[in-house]
Amino acid sequence: MAVTDEAILKIKEMIISGELGPGDRLPPEKELSERLGLSRSSMREAVKALEVIRVLDVRRGDGTYVTSLEPRLLLEAMTFVVDLHDDDSILELFQVRRILEPAATALAAHHISAEQIADLHEQIDAVDESTAVEDLVNHDIGFHGAIVEAAGNGYLATLIESLSSHTVRARIWRGLTQEHAVSRTLAEHKAIVGALERGDAELAHALTIVHISGVEEWLRDAAVKARGEETA
Repeated sequence: MAVTDEAILKIKEMIISGELGPGDRLPPEKELSERLGLSRSSMREAVKALEVIRVLDVRRGDGTYVTSLEPRLLLEAMTFVVDLHDDDSILELFQVRRILEPAATALAAHHISAEQIADLHEQIDAVDESTAVEDLVNHDIGFHGAIVEAAGNGYLATLIESLSSHTVRARIWRGLTQEHAVSRTLAEHKAIVGALERGDAELAHALTIVHISGVEEWLRDAAVKARGEETA
């Protein structure tokens, strides 16, 4: 389990056990991190994630508080995903990405240079389990952008860049709420680079489909769950 995931679970346990109740203020970051045996950086990421899903309320210059934990408030966080577009168009964007990006990756396998491969390896090496979610998503955008650029088709690159910019919020949300997001992303990126390095266009195409489909399926499940909660 990533340290940030562990920090999230420990804070949630404090709330579930009643140690922290609605409206209570959390101990200062230094005190809480020492008490839970976790780094301050992982504690900050945990607080940020719990703030996004409306479990915590960070008041600048005052402190961090547990929210009212009312179902209505917590539901807003889940419907945030659905509210990206009421009509499933965010899912349609991912479907288009799933068509275009694997094709671009396969094309890149025939044209990518040793320098570009080395750059992709460097991008992956710059990310680890301590990487913040926003930085992970920036890495993901840069990684895919570099591959599309290596395909050598400017029109295709422009299309994919436009699609990618409209899916950032969903990717950040997934990174905050799904366990092992960093390790999963890195493993999939390494596999794609391996296929590109070998010039295996068919495998690179397949691996990219799996990579993009993972986010798409997560988003579809989250949207279905949120709509079910709304009608319950």
